[in-house]
Amino acid sequence: MLMLVNCSNCRTPLQLPPGAKSIICAVCHAITHITDPRSGPPPPPPPYSTSNYHYAPPPPPPVLSAPSPYNHAPQGQPPAAHGHKRAVICGISYKNSRYELKGCINDAKCMKFLLVNRFKFPESSILMLTEEETDPYRRPTKHNIRMAMHWLVQGCQPGDSLVFHYSGHGSQQRNYTGDEVDGFDETLCPLDFEAQGMIVDDEINATIVRPLAREVKLHAIIDACHSGTMLDLPYLCRMDRSGRYVWEDHRPPSGVWKGTNGGEVISFSGCDDDQTSADTSVKF
Repeated sequence: MLMLVNCSNCRTPLQLPPGAKSIICAVCHAITHITDPRSGPPPPPPPYSTSNYHYAPPPPPPVLSAPSPYNHAPQGQPPAAHGHKRAVICGISYKNSRYELKGCINDAKCMKFLLVNRFKFPESSILMLTEEETDPYRRPTKHNIRMAMHWLVQGCQPGDSLVFHYSGHGSQQRNYTGDEVDGFDETLCPLDFEAQGMIVDDEINATIVRPLAREVKLHAIIDACHSGTMLDLPYLCRMDRSGRYVWEDHRPPSGVWKGTNGGEVISFSGCDDDQTSADTSVKF
C-alpha cells in the first residue's frame, strides 16, 4: 500500500516508497522524515531495506593531479560481490500523439528480461514504468519518474548494484548557469512533458549520481535523443569501432562537483548530445 506525504518545506505531495523513514523532495530537495512508522506501510522484505538511510551534501571537488577519470576512484577493497540489486526501467511510447514511438515499451520488456535472466535481479526489485501499467503510480509521468529515481538510490548499502534504463524521447534546453560545456542541458521527456515539463540532467545528477555512497554501483542506459551526457557525469569516454577510446573532461567551469559521494556510475547513451535517435525496424 502506497502512502502520500507532504514535503515539510514546500508542501508538495510526495509518494513515500514502501518502508521508507524519510524522503527527499524532487522540487525543493528538502528532507521529510516520517516520525511515526506505524502510520506508514509495513517494512518490506529485502532488497527494499531502507534502514540506516541518510543524506549528506556532496563533498567538494577532489583535487586532481590530471584530468583522468581514475584519479578520484575510492581506495581500499572492492565492493562485496553479492549486494542487493534494484532497477528502474522506463519505456514511453507516447501512444496516440504526434510523438509516438514504436519500440520503447519493447525495449523496457527486453531490459527486464535481461536483468532477471542474465544478471539475476529479483523481479520484485525492478520498478517498471510504462503506459501498459494499470497502477497509476507506475505510469511514466514526470512525478512518477522523479519518485522512482529517489526510490532507486534510497537506502543503498555498500555492494549494491543499481540500474536506471530509459527508452523514450530526449531533448535539450539552453543552460544559463555555465555548467555545460556545450551550453545546453539535456532533458528526458516524460509521458506528460507537454503539460508538466521535462526532467533536466541537473536534477538527474543530483538525484541518482551525487548521493551514491562508497561501494555502490549504478549502470544507466539512456536510449534517447541528445543523451550523450544525460547524467551530467564529470568525464565522458568516446570509443570508435576499432575499440580505441579517449576520455573527455566535462567538469563544469564553475567547479561544481558532478560526481558521486564515493560510489561508481557508468552511463551508456544512445547518441551524442547534438545527435538524435530514431526507431528502427531492424530485427536481430
